[in-house]
Formats: sequence, C-alpha cells, structure tokens
Amino acid sequence: MSDAKTMRRMGALVLAVNLALAAGKTVVYLDGGSLAVGGEAVNSFADAAYSVFVLVGLYYTTQPPDFEHPHGHERIEPFVALFVATGVFAAGGAILYQAGTTLLSGDATVTTGFAAVGILAVSGVTKYALYRLVYARGESTNSPALKAAALDNRNDVLTAGAALVGVVGARAGFPLLDPIAASVVAVAVCYTGVEIVRDNVGYLVGSAPPEELRVEIVDRALAHPDVEGAHDVVAHYVGPEVDVSLHIEVEGDRTLFEAHDIETEVMDAIRELPEVDDVFVHVDPKELGEWKADADVDRLARRHRED
Repeated sequence: MSDAKTMRRMGALVLAVNLALAAGKTVVYLDGGSLAVGGEAVNSFADAAYSVFVLVGLYYTTQPPDFEHPHGHERIEPFVALFVATGVFAAGGAILYQAGTTLLSGDATVTTGFAAVGILAVSGVTKYALYRLVYARGESTNSPALKAAALDNRNDVLTAGAALVGVVGARAGFPLLDPIAASVVAVAVCYTGVEIVRDNVGYLVGSAPPEELRVEIVDRALAHPDVEGAHDVVAHYVGPEVDVSLHIEVEGDRTLFEAHDIETEVMDAIRELPEVDDVFVHVDPKELGEWKADADVDRLARRHRED
C-alpha cells in the first residue's frame, strides 16, 4: 500500500472512531449528567471535527507534484496539525469552563451508572490502540498530521482515566470528584495542543533537524573517497521534509565530468535518507583555498566517529 493510501485510511479510521465514541459518550452523559463524561463527549466531538479537516488535508498533501507545486503538497501538513491544535485548545477551554463553574457553585449532583464506567473504559482501550497504530503509520510515512492525531489519541487515554476516577468517585459518594476529574481532563487536552504546536512550528520556520540526522548527512558527504572536506553544511525543514545544501572540496585537477560524478554520488547518498527531500551540492577545487574551517561539521564528524 502506498504512503498516500495509508495516510488517507488512517485519517478515515480516526474520524470513524471519534464519531462513534462521541455518540456513545453523549448518550451516557444525557442519561447520567456526569461532567467528566460530558467533557469526554466534547473532547470526542472536537476530535471528530478536526478529523474531518485532517482527512481533507491529507487528501491534498498526498497529491502528486504539479506545475504550481513542483515539490509536492507536503508542506500543507504542518498547517493541518496546527489546525488540530486550535480545536484541541477550544475543547479544553470549554471543558475547563464548565468544570470550574460547577466547582464554584458547589452543585455537583451527578447520577452515574455502570454505563458511564463502561464507555470510559472502552474509550481508554480504543484510544490506546488507535494511538499505537496511527503513530506507527505517522512515523513510517513521516506525516506530521498523523503524528498530531496520534498524540491526541494518546492523551485521550489519560483523560478517559481521569474521567473514570471522577465517575467512580461520584458513585462512591464524592460528587465533587466529577468536576475535579473534568478539570484534569481539560488540562490534559490543552497540553496535547501545546505538544502539537511545539512539534510543528519548527517545520514552518525552517528549524534544523535533529543532530543525529545532521551527523549522518555529514558522514555521507565525507564518506566519498574523492571528497577532501566539507563546509557550509545547512540542513533545515521545509514542511515535514529536510532540504540540504553543502560545499565539498575535491582535487582541482578533476575533469568536469569527474566533478559532476562526485557531486551526483554525494547528492544521491544523502538523498537516500528518508527524511531528506532536496540536496544541493557545490563542488570547490581544493587548491583555490576557498575551504574554511567549519566547527559544526568537525563536531558532527567527530561525534559520528565516536559513536
């Protein structure tokens, strides 16, 4: 199955699961009035709403390159993930407001049955399975949108657990535990939004990739037998993918054909890295003295040798 189909199917699966859980939690909330269950219902409806956007976004990001987008459409994905974060913050704020109002009023009368316990237990188990599946697919396809959806599912496991504590506490005669649990749910939901923003802003502002990847880029450049050195190595995110530019030093008596072959071989070696999209290699004749010490390259090369 292609990455595009995998991403779309994961988006559809997340939407279907969120809709089913939202419906089940709403029925239980209307029957018993638990704020913790109600907060979970709001959370699931928010999840379903952003899942629609994610699904549409994944459709566009998996379209092949065209004349107006020669590098493809993957750069849309960080924006999709940030939209997810917006929905997550809105849901967390709504839950926190309702729980806070109830705590201040002191009116926390809740009637909960075994249905509330059951729906929250089912939600926790389902969300954990969904988190593992979607995050694995997000890793294999390098999809920020799928990873964002997976992180939300992971935190939904925690919120379901907190809500379950509130429901059980209310049944045991401690009704204030219900809005307290709803407050914990709200904080966890908002933290999910923070994680999503933190993970995706770097894609939009052109941050450097992790040092492990930069070590591998430098090593692949210096591994070529005809490369005497490297400098001005720049790697940065363009959307979820990495663009690389670097200068390599070769013997000046190489023919143009030989220099071209060296450049191509270095470029191909770096481009084999799954995170890398484009590679730009500039060949410098060593004898011209354009080489300059590059402390970052030396440090990365030294770290690779030590590893």
